[in-house]
Amino acid sequence: MIYDAIVIGGGAVGCATARELSRYDLRLALCEKNEDVCAGTSKANSAICHAGFDAPVGSAKARFNVEGSRMMEELSQQLDFPYRRCGALVLCFDETDIPRLEELKSRGERNGVEGLVVLNREALRRQEPRVAPEAVAALYAPTSAIICPFGMTIALAENAAANGCDFRFNTEVWHIRREDGHFLLETSQGVLESRVVIAAAGVHGDTLHNQLCETKLTIVPRRGEYCLLDRRDGELVQHTIFQLPSAMGKGVLVSPTVHGNLLVGPTAEDQTDRDCTATTAAGLRRVTETAARSVPNLPMRDVITSFAGLRAHLVDGDDDFIVGESADGFFEAVGIESPGLSSAPAIGQYLAELAAEKLGAAEKDDFLPERQDIPRPREMDLAARQALIEKDPAYASVVCRCEQITEGEIREAIRRGARSLDGVKRRVRAGMGRCQGGFCTPRVMEILSRELGIPQTELTKNGGASRLLAGRTKEEA
Repeated sequence: MIYDAIVIGGGAVGCATARELSRYDLRLALCEKNEDVCAGTSKANSAICHAGFDAPVGSAKARFNVEGSRMMEELSQQLDFPYRRCGALVLCFDETDIPRLEELKSRGERNGVEGLVVLNREALRRQEPRVAPEAVAALYAPTSAIICPFGMTIALAENAAANGCDFRFNTEVWHIRREDGHFLLETSQGVLESRVVIAAAGVHGDTLHNQLCETKLTIVPRRGEYCLLDRRDGELVQHTIFQLPSAMGKGVLVSPTVHGNLLVGPTAEDQTDRDCTATTAAGLRRVTETAARSVPNLPMRDVITSFAGLRAHLVDGDDDFIVGESADGFFEAVGIESPGLSSAPAIGQYLAELAAEKLGAAEKDDFLPERQDIPRPREMDLAARQALIEKDPAYASVVCRCEQITEGEIREAIRRGARSLDGVKRRVRAGMGRCQGGFCTPRVMEILSRELGIPQTELTKNGGASRLLAGRTKEEA
């Protein structure tokens, strides 16, 4: 079969594009090299829906950031993923730097960001009492928000699948060539054919681009390290708190999360390895020291996990996103670093419209715009929880004590596509609490084994060779 369109990459941009393309009467597929969506850049980031004041006026970053931010709340309601408009503060520590705040405010207003205000010291303290006393002013962006990157990406993917998109996991695209008016994709699962291709391949975007386009690109993976604090610290700040940005990005932030934790980070370090997401003692120390300048006395003893993510930093051109048709029938989103998560809905919509126009595709009459998330008993009132349990007693059996996740939620996550421990974790948060899976992992593995019909020795943490068990102790003995 020849597909009308193939999307490469199952991150936020790829899944947003697939969801928007599924509005049209097309034979559509998405290829992802990992065993699940949201397994690359989209799984490890700041979880911020940026307001859009930082990007240069007239840039693709500014356009898609502001458009995506405006789309996000309605999208979260349609697809049932967490979203909270908490606002952001950009701190200034020197009176001489206040003009830089005013410049950010002016830039944001020209980008179309609403409600920006420069706060003096007293107004800043009223907004956020715990910020450092050395902060003399701040830019307040009320439209900045926090989301769940897993929730958004998985919701987009599930809605795309419900509308007919074929998801091909463990399918790495090695080479693309154009032949007889369509594309041949050589993949780890054989050759696929498509009339158009939309590449959203993150840190590998330049590799695909350079196979088809005369102008060559280079992406440098930029690693950012984070610390996540326990939920008892989630109310220490009410806003996302930045420092004035530098050439390496928006810097180390301190932010609440939609799940009640406190997030601190990231660093910014360029590297050559496109897969290394290791944390380092030096990097985490930098996170701690830099964050303390914004919010003193953070209880870093309450860190429950640390992690790192990679951003696709494009070293060519003018430090902007590349989004559009780069060769005949080949569309792409390249260099999608911050504010990529915020921009994803708008980039997906734009790329889908371009591809649909190229294909002459008509919109479906039966497109399903909504999706319901897995029921979350811990967030229900007593009556609703009781009704759910009466319907399905598995929702009364708590498996993950830290996050109060039930067997019913875990089972539903697997039936919706989770194939690994991380797949379950990203969908329902089993293992994301204080003990980081120390208590619930064996039980989650039992449920995975039962639902997938495979022995526990074949289960993985995140697909591939990441087997959780080496064998049975008595057999090895």
